[in-house]
Amino acid sequence: MPYIPHTDDDVRKMLAAIGADSVEDLFAEIAPGLRPKSFDLPRGLSEQAVLSRLEALAQKNASGLKSFLGAGFYDHHIPSVVDAVTSRGEFYTAYTPYQPEASQGTLQAIYEFQSAMCRLMDMECANASVYDGGSAIFEAMMMAARKTRRRRFVISESVSPIYRIMLTSYTINLNLELVTVPHAGGAADIEALKAAIDERTAAVLVQNPSFFGTVADFTDLFAAARAAGAVSVISVYPVLQSVLKSPGAMGADVAVAEGQSLGLPLSFGGPYLGVMTCSKDLVRQMPGRMVGRTVDLEGRTGFVLTLQAREQHIRRAKATSNICSNQALCALRALLHVCCLGEEGLKRTAGLCIERAHYAAARLTAIPGVSLLSGAPFGNEFAVRLPVSAYEAIDKLTAKGVVPGFPLGRYYPGLENCLLVACTEKNSMEDIGVMAEMLGGLLA
Repeated sequence: MPYIPHTDDDVRKMLAAIGADSVEDLFAEIAPGLRPKSFDLPRGLSEQAVLSRLEALAQKNASGLKSFLGAGFYDHHIPSVVDAVTSRGEFYTAYTPYQPEASQGTLQAIYEFQSAMCRLMDMECANASVYDGGSAIFEAMMMAARKTRRRRFVISESVSPIYRIMLTSYTINLNLELVTVPHAGGAADIEALKAAIDERTAAVLVQNPSFFGTVADFTDLFAAARAAGAVSVISVYPVLQSVLKSPGAMGADVAVAEGQSLGLPLSFGGPYLGVMTCSKDLVRQMPGRMVGRTVDLEGRTGFVLTLQAREQHIRRAKATSNICSNQALCALRALLHVCCLGEEGLKRTAGLCIERAHYAAARLTAIPGVSLLSGAPFGNEFAVRLPVSAYEAIDKLTAKGVVPGFPLGRYYPGLENCLLVACTEKNSMEDIGVMAEMLGGLLA
């Protein structure tokens, strides 16, 4: 039986109701060259056959690799309780909390997530998250445009190229000027960024650590932006926020992050969540929704959607982006992760990642011909220059079970020999030693 169970008579009646003579008439506006060549699809398979086919495909994926890939997405240990709690039906299947009287559990979880993100970033306000780190930095940019009514944005080239491609794509139909300031050996060029800010600038956008892993203090840059009436936006790596100077301490107006490193597996690219925090002055420009704590008529604590910036709730012209149910589950995972680790656990995790990255850097730079790309301080990620193509090194080591890093030449012309190496608590000292020995053997 066809998936669509309409009889020929049903089809004739529907066509008559809309004034069409045939189904083909519905596609008359589509040029013949753009139509499907054929709907001659293979016959369907049984459930058992489908499962066997998918298992065979899955076995083609390489597993058990020792990986030093980072570039904005990191393989951290996730406590078992995160899966246990988020798999419960009341969280896993919960719909978006339109009715507070029926959604107190979900609303409280979001409220606690917002509180945790505000503490982590040292910022005043947070929303219930957006889709990912790239959409978060885009939303921060649009917040600045609405607040300042300016159209010019100064962006460091050390911001993730993935994010910068997203910014270009999302704004291609908008009258915005994106000014990219070149990086300085993998670090943000703070003086050049200051020089690029003028009275037309809506915001300055930076990342800490940078895409190259370097860390910096942007306090002076943000002060210069504030003096020019511009908004300061910073994208951060949440795990390292437990030990680095916070966005709030630097004077940032908006701080965003990719939340994947907080309790979310890599999972072929998602679903993830974009953390968004800001100063109270900008809260009315924030997209999505915000949960607040209140009391009912009997004085009992309750939670409600305090801010809803979608067109169903406010004037359409003032609506911002809307984020729905799936983000609440990802945000819950992030909340559980930081609660399980706590302040001390987050700091210990960050310390381990940094310690192992510095050990890896020492081992790699001891190999003749290998040097650090930048002399700037770095956290758990760093870039090295090799005497051969980074692609060659990656291909040969991956074939032997070790992925040594990310090829910077993919996004940065002239850095084809540069390798971006990341370490987390899951990379042991032994793993680092094996990778260094293998790379040394290849170069020898």
